[in-house]
Amino acid sequence: MTPFGARVRQLRDAKAIQLKTMATDLHVSAAYLSAMEHGHRGRPAPGLVMQIAGYFGLIWDEAEELKRLAELSHPRVTIDTAGLSPERTELANRLAESIKDLPDEVVERMLALIRP
Repeated sequence: MTPFGARVRQLRDAKAIQLKTMATDLHVSAAYLSAMEHGHRGRPAPGLVMQIAGYFGLIWDEAEELKRLAELSHPRVTIDTAGLSPERTELANRLAESIKDLPDEVVERMLALIRP
C-alpha cells in the first residue's frame, strides 16, 4: 500500500464510504480505486487527486498533504545511480533487495534521517 492509498482508505473508512460507492461517485471503476489504494497502480493523476480532495471536502492544508502523498506514492521506484559513487549505488541496490524485510523500527529511523 502506498502513503496515498493508505490516506484515501483512512478517509473513506472515517466517513464509512464503501469503495464501490466512492468509485461510482468519482466515475472510476471500483477495481481501479482498489488497485490505487493497495499500491498496484502508478501515481494518481493530479486531477484525480484534487477530485478526491473535493470528494472528502478537504481544506487547503489537507488537500496539499494529499497531493504530497500522491507524489510519494509511485509503487515502483527507479533509482538512477549513474555518475554516483560506488557506495551510493551499493546502498540503492542493497535497499532494493532488503526493503521488504526491514523491521518497522529501522524503516522509521531511516525515514527520520532523510525526511525534510
